[in-house]
Amino acid sequence: MDLASYIRDIEDFPKAGVIFKDITPLLSDPKALNKACDVLCGFAGHMHVDKVVGVDSRGFIFAPLLASRLGAGFVPVRKSGKLPHTTISESYELEYGSEILEIHTDAIKEGEKVLVHDDVLATGGTANAVCKLIEKLGGEVVQCNFLIELTFLNGAEKLNGYQIEALLQY
Repeated sequence: MDLASYIRDIEDFPKAGVIFKDITPLLSDPKALNKACDVLCGFAGHMHVDKVVGVDSRGFIFAPLLASRLGAGFVPVRKSGKLPHTTISESYELEYGSEILEIHTDAIKEGEKVLVHDDVLATGGTANAVCKLIEKLGGEVVQCNFLIELTFLNGAEKLNGYQIEALLQY
């Protein structure tokens, strides 16, 4: 099954000059969704994973599915002010400013093995901030796992030292 055929390009979204990779056609097809889940799980199936961290917001689509299949817990990392309990935060730079991500202080225990999942690896700032949050709590990032990697943005460079897997690369 050619999963790339389920990714739709949307020109000039969210701003002029950007070609957005829309994953909703993949999500709406049960066979494609299941196949994507199988491949993403296969990236980490050989390792012990205690928690799967999903990144706000599209990382929340696959991360709980991966957690369930891997016998792990799911942990959301959200933008500032969205989590109800005590949190720690990490800021990171975007092309147009900065953003803050948060995680509950009790979400990851010392020594837990953690898989990070997000839909797209672009510049790497978001994933790098998530890895820092996990490590602040004493977790060990065993893999950063993505549906799509935009290789021309060199995001993997910001994740130097972490194992990176992506189902599709552009």
